[in-house]
Amino acid sequence: MHNFELISNILCPYTQRAAIQLAEKGLEARRTYIDLADKPDWFIRLSPLGKVPLLRVGDTAVFETAVICEYIEEATVGQAPMWPDRALDRARHRAWAEFASTVIADVFGFYMAPEEAAFERERSELAGRFARLESQLAGAGPYFGGERFGLVDAAFAPIFRLLETFDRLADFRLLQGLPATAAYRHKLAERPSVRAAVVPEYGQVFMRYLAGRGSYMSRLVTAEATSVEA
Repeated sequence: MHNFELISNILCPYTQRAAIQLAEKGLEARRTYIDLADKPDWFIRLSPLGKVPLLRVGDTAVFETAVICEYIEEATVGQAPMWPDRALDRARHRAWAEFASTVIADVFGFYMAPEEAAFERERSELAGRFARLESQLAGAGPYFGGERFGLVDAAFAPIFRLLETFDRLADFRLLQGLPATAAYRHKLAERPSVRAAVVPEYGQVFMRYLAGRGSYMSRLVTAEATSVEA
């Protein structure tokens, strides 16, 4: 019996990847949320890099998202694997999971852009990332590796969740002309493990976080809230 505790802040997209994987494996993990702006001493002692997610297994702390996911795979040998069977296919999937990590950084740059011109540059670059993903999805599906849900899917699901929050503000055309990626996004959103990876109030919490960033998108959030109140 595994004794898992998944430590994060409430919005971390990387933590969602591990939470989705644990759910797909049928494993329960206690969730502990911390404030990254005021990290508790016990967390600093556990995490050499001071980052989330962190998986505590009994008295042992495992950090870095990719390492956590690899540990979960190795600890659940005998269950359905979330990497492909062939070595070359596994390498390709691992590479695209890393690509997803890069896209998360691009999403951050998008919503943190300070003014409209920078925002549009970031939007265009992010749309280009999704166009690259489209080239891998066209003719495949419903998941990245075909019929079997895997770790690449767990990596992209939190990204598309962020797009759902952006949709409340406007259509930013991030998936325009990308039918396979749009279908993939909706397929992932239906997955029970994906839905359960965040707290029910995730969308509202993220919007409050975004409103306080001082970015171009922050001003869109404020304008949207004002129009609703009016």
